Amino acid sequence: MHIMAPAVRGVVVFAVLLLCCCQAIFSTEYFSSLTFFNSELHKHGCNSPSEWDEYAADCESSILQFEDTECEGGGSAPCVSVFSLDTEKVLSQAKLLIEQKRFPFAVENQSTNEELAVGYVFIGNGLYDEAIKHFSLLLQGDPELVSAIYGRGIAYGKKGLQDIKNADLALYELSRVITLEPNRPEVYEQRAEILSPLGRISEALSDLSKAIQLYPSARLYRHRGTLHFISEDYAAAQEDFQQSLELKKNQPIAVLYKGLTFFHRGMLKEAIETFKEALKLKSDFIDAYKSLGQAYRELGDFEAAMESFQKALMLNQNHIQSLQLRGMMLYHHGSLQEAIRNFKRCLQLEPYNEVCQYMKGLSHVAMGQFYEGIKAQTKVMLNDPLLGQKASSEYLKVKYLREYSRYLHAHLDIPVAEYNVDQDLPGNFKNHWAKNLPFLIEDYEEQPGLQPHIKDVLPQNFESYTSEVQKLICTADHLGGLMQYNTPGFLPNHRMHRAMGLATLEVMQAMQRTWSNSKVRVNGKTRQMQWRDMFDIAVKWRRIADPDQPVLWLDQMPARSLSRGFNNHINLIRGQIINIRYLAYFDSILNFIKDRILVYHGAYNSRGLVEVRQALENVNKVEDLLPIMKFNSKTRDGFTVNSKVPSLKDSGKEYDGFTITITGDRVGNMLFSVETQTTEERTQQYQSEIESLYKDLTAKGKALMLSTELGDADSVCNLILSLVYYFYNLMPLSRGSSVVAYSVLMGALMASGKEVVGKIPKGKLVDFEAMTAPSPESFSKVAKSWMNLKSLPAWYQSLPSVAETFPMTRTMIEVLNTDTTSHCPKKS
Repeated sequence: MHIMAPAVRGVVVFAVLLLCCCQAIFSTEYFSSLTFFNSELHKHGCNSPSEWDEYAADCESSILQFEDTECEGGGSAPCVSVFSLDTEKVLSQAKLLIEQKRFPFAVENQSTNEELAVGYVFIGNGLYDEAIKHFSLLLQGDPELVSAIYGRGIAYGKKGLQDIKNADLALYELSRVITLEPNRPEVYEQRAEILSPLGRISEALSDLSKAIQLYPSARLYRHRGTLHFISEDYAAAQEDFQQSLELKKNQPIAVLYKGLTFFHRGMLKEAIETFKEALKLKSDFIDAYKSLGQAYRELGDFEAAMESFQKALMLNQNHIQSLQLRGMMLYHHGSLQEAIRNFKRCLQLEPYNEVCQYMKGLSHVAMGQFYEGIKAQTKVMLNDPLLGQKASSEYLKVKYLREYSRYLHAHLDIPVAEYNVDQDLPGNFKNHWAKNLPFLIEDYEEQPGLQPHIKDVLPQNFESYTSEVQKLICTADHLGGLMQYNTPGFLPNHRMHRAMGLATLEVMQAMQRTWSNSKVRVNGKTRQMQWRDMFDIAVKWRRIADPDQPVLWLDQMPARSLSRGFNNHINLIRGQIINIRYLAYFDSILNFIKDRILVYHGAYNSRGLVEVRQALENVNKVEDLLPIMKFNSKTRDGFTVNSKVPSLKDSGKEYDGFTITITGDRVGNMLFSVETQTTEERTQQYQSEIESLYKDLTAKGKALMLSTELGDADSVCNLILSLVYYFYNLMPLSRGSSVVAYSVLMGALMASGKEVVGKIPKGKLVDFEAMTAPSPESFSKVAKSWMNLKSLPAWYQSLPSVAETFPMTRTMIEVLNTDTTSHCPKKS
């Protein structure tokens, strides 16, 4: 997660801004989110926009807010004072400050106050060096004149914290003030303002806590909540925003921040309700609509997310973040043409926006528009990070995308059966891409540039296909829809549905040919289909549906990297962040852990077994395990638990399944994760199971073609489910193993005469069902309960061949691009 420090120019005087706009914390505040909000959450400038009106009470004591300034709330004037700096004007404004008691640490001597006020007038006009000289002269006469020390500290901070000397001097002066006046909360807050942009967040939090202790206020709680948010302590941030709101209810931005603390913890429903509360306080709050849209998107509710983004853009059609987020959602929904329109508009407004530029390039490539796509990718590549600046994720990914785009373009018109992506792409390239490493590959030879004779993919109308092919496409859309997870965190992707629906039909047709003793064309050779060829059908469609993701066979990686192993890692809880996708499996995983703990203590701590057993009875959630970890010195800092997968091939033998890891010492500081390790040995074990089952399946499939016995079909069905069970537990692909497995499962079942009618139930994830099932039989039973298998209608046999209808990458992209909105029956 990347969270940018608050903007340096946000230094304040007397706990409010020196400039005329009322900004209680920072003049520009930035946040980034876990998987989104790459740009700032909101950006409020000097013109005191309406969402800050509710802070007016906080600003009543603001100094240097001269009556003749044109910087009014909601106005467009700049926030520097507009009077000319002639002596008479300076003295006039200084006198005004004194009369209104609007500068800090005034003294009894009137002439001294006039001199001090002049220094603050200099600060108010951005003349920081003059202010420093002025306060320094005063301090020569009285080294402990607190207001002068304070003013000089402010001036150093305003000069710019990019220069560490200014920061050190500002902190030195403010610390002197605290020594002389230890009970003034505004000075602690001011010092926190200097510390936080320097990354010294814990010190800033300490200062704010001291300020709150001295004089709690809505602004101080809000400020501390913001720093807790930056520190990823979302629970503490939520408490502070709540305290702020109890002291002052009408704070839409504080409500928004409170909603974001829920969002980051995976509490999406609570976040949505809180964003709606912010909108009740301020109906034209663009950032609340944008955040609401992103929360709905994370929940997987496309329509509600679109509505929220639309409302944000109705309030401001040039709102870049809403355009960017909506474009990204449209891409992942499979609506590429609409996504491109959003990214183009984003780039018109902000030509150097890397996210929009990368996503525009990706969208063009996915649609087969390689010239436009690679042009956009090259622009991202040219945007080198500055020295010491962290490269964006788009910059890190773009060279992989460009190389893969060139490869795809070169193979647009070559039949897919004649080449193999896993064999063609260089080993180190695949290894780096799959591991998301920086593009630092020794002796790498770039893919050839675009060849002019290979034209881009042209739009294809649905009506241009024959009625038989139209039926094939509509059937694919329906089948793909059955693979959609109905679980928070999974956005429906219609492009993916079609691709994997076509994969299912192609698997069905290929399996039927194999069971009828026909050969298939694979990697330029005609031969009997093997188990990997069956999965490769689904892999090719999954790859073409989203070229951004490396869908690669892990056992085809270089031997050296395979020996080290690939980890398929999923964080279920990290700190305070809960992965809502897997929430439904927490209880079953917890029960499994409890069982393993009892086995462990039975073997290694038999004396303490009774105590452990009693403690486990009170364990209802993962966090409750932390005290039990202390019972044994070996598990004090954490422990791992391994699941086992039984062999069907060798009775009594077990393989390593997944590893559960729990570390941490308290709630909010724990890691609860699951991972599968794809080592060479483990891969060979699982592949031997799959090979054995596939051999048996082929024999029984051939017999089934000649039989009408119901028992034969059931036997084939169980073999298919068992084979896929091992594939799920192996997780042999760098991405997409789950949907690839399910499309093969559906296709093979259809080949055996069984149609999957049922949808995956709410909250169920097929990969986790397989991984947490104790045996293939157990998984088969669970899967059958929702698949609602029926006899395959005869008309499936008359559908055109998928492999012959869409033999090349070009034809595959064409069919995925085709709009069927008004042609295919709507999915129920």
